[in-house]
Amino acid sequence: MATLTFAEKISQAENFLPIHGTDYIEFYVGNAKQSAHYYKTAFGFQSLAYAGPETGVKDRVSYVLQQGKIRLILTTALKSDHPISEHVKKHGDGVKVLALWVEDAYKAFEETTKRGGKPYQEPITLKDENGEVRMSGIYTYGETVHMFIERKNYNGIFMPGFEKWETDYQPSEVGLLYVDHCVGNVGWDRMIPVVKWYEEVMGFVNILSFDDKQISTEYSALMSKVMSNGNGYAKFPINEPAEGKKKSQIEEYLDFYEGEGVQHIAVATKDIIHTVTELKKRGVEFLSAPPNAYYEMIPERVGTINEDLKKLQELGILIDRDEEGYLLQIFTKPVEDRPTLFYEIIERHGAQSFGAGNFKALFEALEREQARRGNL
Repeated sequence: MATLTFAEKISQAENFLPIHGTDYIEFYVGNAKQSAHYYKTAFGFQSLAYAGPETGVKDRVSYVLQQGKIRLILTTALKSDHPISEHVKKHGDGVKVLALWVEDAYKAFEETTKRGGKPYQEPITLKDENGEVRMSGIYTYGETVHMFIERKNYNGIFMPGFEKWETDYQPSEVGLLYVDHCVGNVGWDRMIPVVKWYEEVMGFVNILSFDDKQISTEYSALMSKVMSNGNGYAKFPINEPAEGKKKSQIEEYLDFYEGEGVQHIAVATKDIIHTVTELKKRGVEFLSAPPNAYYEMIPERVGTINEDLKKLQELGILIDRDEEGYLLQIFTKPVEDRPTLFYEIIERHGAQSFGAGNFKALFEALEREQARRGNL
């Protein structure tokens, strides 16, 4: 039986929830002003919009940053008894909202809730002089939320309630283009129920599966399934711990995040050498590079690539191939003090997979960091 291409796999998804891509990712953080400064300085995000007491929002402050098609919202509560403050107290800085750009936010809410989605935000229309944004939301794993954003009738800077955020401090971009995928970590025996939820509530399809034989090292293991909508614009791999000799990276995340949540955000670039070089200059730390033997095997394992292998090795960038092409990827260390959220930088040359050939090298690098923290 012939292996299906990724396009053929995602075509099997249901189409009751048309998604055009990621609209924004919202973080709940302890200090949004300082977090915004970090993302501008380290990652080259640009100031876009602001909401807070000055715009009529009395209980929180939000800064919106943009680079390419990626929008981040960094939100902080202004009082200690606010639910956002409770979220940060429990989880640390982390992703609360994975917002999806949809054709009809009201219909998205109706379709997903009647299939079992738990409501988070009843459908609402926000209006100002620039038009209207319609939005709704449901819970996914843990306390994480999918918001559905419909903005076809809006011409403002971001959405009603926000004003343009202008600042003299604006470091240059680093070449980040769009959100490729967002990975969630769930607890023991929770991957299958979450996968089933994405299939039944969101109409997604499982396009890739990895078991603990494929994703393991001498010490630890995990299992993963990749969920995608029908056009591939929204992809959510779901990870679950597996039994191993020592604590896995997923268990460490669950311990320190104190629950299920977003483990990493993968962002695409067309020039990973330039992007990673710039990020390193700005202080972004990456996992340690694999040994020389990894790169010596690339011609045999991956074949011909367009990039200078020596430069990729100097930067510690990983390389893998599938039936449709190859990809380049690298992972940051956690970007906060808790060993939770990190980023992946990815450049695709036809490949639609997720670097299965790099799993061993990646997880050994993660384990070295775990060992340094005393958590392996």
